[in-house]
Amino acid sequence: MTWIILIVSAILLIFLLMAEKKENFKGRLIFKPLLSVLFVIVAGLGPWPMPTYAAWVLAGLVLSWFGDFFLIFQSDKMFLSGLISFLLGHVCYALGFFLHGQWGLLSAAGLAGMLVLGAVIFNWLRPHLGQMTGPVIGYILIISAMVGGALALFSAPQAATAGRWLVLCGAQLFYASDIFVARDRFVKPGFDNRLIGLPLYYAAQFLFAFSVGMI
Repeated sequence: MTWIILIVSAILLIFLLMAEKKENFKGRLIFKPLLSVLFVIVAGLGPWPMPTYAAWVLAGLVLSWFGDFFLIFQSDKMFLSGLISFLLGHVCYALGFFLHGQWGLLSAAGLAGMLVLGAVIFNWLRPHLGQMTGPVIGYILIISAMVGGALALFSAPQAATAGRWLVLCGAQLFYASDIFVARDRFVKPGFDNRLIGLPLYYAAQFLFAFSVGMI
């Protein structure tokens, strides 16, 4: 079943990238929600060895589905709705990770490092943000906390090793994908951002989804 989902996901991702290349709104509207619902299905129907962790991650995945849907549309209002959806999704991820993780030197240092990186990224984006400055600052803080939570979970000896690696890699890929989202929206729009960012994003979400059955 896992391989079937991954193969279908890869096919849908190819179709989505083709739609993005052609700026095909109808294609985005069809393929993006279909692809995103698959990571929700993976988490929702898989085993839940740690139910509270699974519930937080599933909530984050559902909110991400809404974020993906909102970002199909080009208006500032829909972009802000998508940003808020992803921000809330990252809150759910961060809570799931921190509540089942172990705060220590690794997670503290990692969080500090992510905040420094976030400041660098914000300084790069700042001339282009305008009225979006506040929401973007909030988003950078929350996604940095999410990565810090992934490091806390990685440090937790009670969590299965495979699950911890899935979460840590997923968090890093998610952060990287959002850099391309920001570049596309605020700095230099272009298909190259989506060509790199979308595979990173979906890889991250599927890693989170599969971690539900392995933590």
